[in-house]
Amino acid sequence: MLKRFLLSWLSVAIAVALTAWLLPGMDVDGGFFAVVLIAAVWGIINAVLGTILRVLSLPLTLMTLGLFSLVINAILLMITAWIVDRLEVDNFFVALVAALIISVVSTVVLALFTRKTART
Repeated sequence: MLKRFLLSWLSVAIAVALTAWLLPGMDVDGGFFAVVLIAAVWGIINAVLGTILRVLSLPLTLMTLGLFSLVINAILLMITAWIVDRLEVDNFFVALVAALIISVVSTVVLALFTRKTART
């Protein structure tokens, strides 16, 4: 379980770094440790506040066939940027695109990590 947690944390950190590199409206200042800190804060906010928001917005998420979950992730990313000084997100549209990229990249990276560790 700890291994899965650390792999998930690492995949989100890689996704945040790649997203900051790709999107001009999202900046991370501080290098590797800043990205790891952002991933940790994102995870805590996602676990606590994200769960509450997802439960409250379940009807809207069902009506939009799950697309509203991207809006929730964008809101959580904006909250993370508000808490962590090393992360800057220019506006909500940038947060929405960043949430999409982070979700896709972290899922792919985690799948690659778990596939590789399952073989060994």
